[in-house]
Amino acid sequence: MYIKTTYLGLCISILIFFISFTTAAKPGDVTDIPQQIVEIFPTATRIGPPEIDVPVLPVYQLNQLLGYIFETNDFTNFIGFSGDPINILIGIDPKGVMVGLSILEHNEPIFIYGLGGVPLLEFVAQYKNHSIKERYIINSRDRSAPNTTYFDGVTKATVSVLVVNDTIITSALKVARAKLDGFIAPSNMMLKPDYFATLTFAELVDRQLISSWKIARETLLSDTTLPSKVVSAIKAVDQDSEQFVELYIAFISVPIIGKNLLGEAEFGRLQEELKPGEHAIMVLSNGDYSYVSDEFIPQTVPSRLSLTQSGLPTDIRDIDFYSYNKPSFITTMPDYRDIHVLRLKSQSGFELSRAMNVGLGINYNASFIDVKQFIFPYSVNLSSDMFILNPDAIEVAPTPLWIRIWQDRTMIIGITCLYLIGLTVLFIKQTSVVKHPRLTHAIRGASLLFVLFFIGFYAQGQLSVVNIFTLLLAVYDDFKIEVFLLDPVLFILWVFVFISLFIFGRGLYCGWLCPFGALQEFAGMLAKKLRIKQVKIKPQHHKFGQAIKYVILVGLVGTSFVSLNLASKLAEIEPFKTSITLQFVRTWPFVLYAVFLLLLSMKIHKVYCRYLCPLGAGLAIIGRFPILKMLRRRKECGSPCQLCKTKKCEIDAIEKTGEINYSECVQCLECVVTIENPTLCVVDKYKGKRKRPLGKEASIFVSNVE
Repeated sequence: MYIKTTYLGLCISILIFFISFTTAAKPGDVTDIPQQIVEIFPTATRIGPPEIDVPVLPVYQLNQLLGYIFETNDFTNFIGFSGDPINILIGIDPKGVMVGLSILEHNEPIFIYGLGGVPLLEFVAQYKNHSIKERYIINSRDRSAPNTTYFDGVTKATVSVLVVNDTIITSALKVARAKLDGFIAPSNMMLKPDYFATLTFAELVDRQLISSWKIARETLLSDTTLPSKVVSAIKAVDQDSEQFVELYIAFISVPIIGKNLLGEAEFGRLQEELKPGEHAIMVLSNGDYSYVSDEFIPQTVPSRLSLTQSGLPTDIRDIDFYSYNKPSFITTMPDYRDIHVLRLKSQSGFELSRAMNVGLGINYNASFIDVKQFIFPYSVNLSSDMFILNPDAIEVAPTPLWIRIWQDRTMIIGITCLYLIGLTVLFIKQTSVVKHPRLTHAIRGASLLFVLFFIGFYAQGQLSVVNIFTLLLAVYDDFKIEVFLLDPVLFILWVFVFISLFIFGRGLYCGWLCPFGALQEFAGMLAKKLRIKQVKIKPQHHKFGQAIKYVILVGLVGTSFVSLNLASKLAEIEPFKTSITLQFVRTWPFVLYAVFLLLLSMKIHKVYCRYLCPLGAGLAIIGRFPILKMLRRRKECGSPCQLCKTKKCEIDAIEKTGEINYSECVQCLECVVTIENPTLCVVDKYKGKRKRPLGKEASIFVSNVE
């Protein structure tokens, strides 16, 4: 009886399925679907026709909408290091969840020729099954904030992953606002152009132009809805004032608020910091608990403070407005302990006219190893009197990535520029400096350390011949300066080097700014400490060897016009990427090659720079005839004295005539240190004593005279 009943039930189920399928499935409900879409929507049975208003494809399972598929290139144009955008296929479901992502095309050099494609694929895969409503932060130290998704970046590819992040989030947000419910598009409200009145701080608060948020400690401790562990965290905060939380939130980019607080001059300085469509919030804190922790780093996102609007997170980042200027106000301000100005970027879609929610988080120990954050919410509504309808409203273009990168790296940029200024002063004043050998050698050693560890390993400021033929191709094809601005350190170095080539020649970069050149010099210093005997290349072989790097340069540049891909592979003759960019974390053939060159440098001084470096060859061609030939010569140099050529110039850039070959010289200053010091220069040391051989150097001098 049981078997018969089961069999009958199975037959009925199959009959119901076929009836429902034949009634629901109509012609066109099942279509051929490209494999890339199937991988994102595995249960899809058909794709609909392309949407007219937005370039997306709807994807269905029979009559049920699974979501939309789209290419990021149709919505964004964020340029990567290659000069081209990174095109990604994204599938998004009706709730705003990114159900799948696939990289369609990219030409990022760091992944193609360095790290390989896997790290980029792994980075993009992190976005799968995450909602566009989430707040995304890349490479954050503090990961305790709720409703925030923290992703690991890719070491050595920071700019590229930021481009990818902007590409994914911006394009997905545009699709969500256009096609999905619950994603509100920017409103057509605008600030009244003439909305202004002279008001005090208290009057601004009364008119709802500044938000005042106060929570007493007793109120929190008596709140029975708070978890006990959150209450413990509150009790652990030192009690120094009447209020546990006392915050003032002011949109100082709005003239009626900013001018009344800052005055015209400071308000003008603020406007210089902001780009079109950006807003600035001033936050003041005077309670027991602040919106920033002791570990807060300027120019980053406050981990305790969040801002959302219409359920979507808005990125707020400190602009370090008071790093060099003390807070200045034209009205009486309330007492405060912390004050910061935060930037709301233009691509966030944030609207002043709509309600927003501020969240203040406090960390608590959920367990022995798990730290979580509890959010105290606060609703902010600016006065509606400030706004009018804007019939001509348009979507504000997002802030270019290169601008954000420059803003985020002000410290690195500042230190780099200070070093370049100091280096310029040193070269101009070198005659005075080289009279003090110990000081000169100390400056030289400190410079090499700074260039290797800060410019090279930390700031990733290693120039490459790839930059040269990339620039040539850009000029030949479609020049986009934004590509070169993506790395501020490289851009600053290239501008400085290009100008200095015409003034000082090649040596300023090759001797004082090249990280791999510094690494070779340290290898040479180690060889001297170990008493490794140096190999002296014969003059005829030396001249032949110098020509090799020029042949390599011509070959690489010529190849780049045929195939940039092939030229980039051949450019691996440079060990820069392996040793400096990737810090020897690479497959063994590349590491072996770089280590071999460094070991060879212990026998032949800076062998790579002298004979193989195509970048040095390119710089030598441009800087062949410098305006200022600062390395002083004497009439005795070359005839009769050969001391600097044979003993002091390890790069072998002094001719037998005593002249400096500026195309090969790295301007280490050893020759001018010798000339400017009577105890070192043979001409001065043995003047008037040519007939009496006094030691080895004197013998050299006498033999040359004879």
